[in-house]
Amino acid sequence: MRQVIIYPGEDGYWVAEVPSLSGCVSQGSTREEAIASIRDAIEVWVDVMAERGEAIPPESFDAQVCVV
Repeated sequence: MRQVIIYPGEDGYWVAEVPSLSGCVSQGSTREEAIASIRDAIEVWVDVMAERGEAIPPESFDAQVCVV
């Protein structure tokens, strides 16, 4: 299980990224599409790291919302 940050990008697409997996970012034209894409990206990211024999970092992200 991974925490994902989803936000609207400047190009009108939704961006999804996983802070605990460096460089694991995807996007979609809708929130739902972005979520489906990031699920695939997480699987690929983990598979590639496992094939390389590298450690998979634990989930360690903690979020705090700050209203300004």
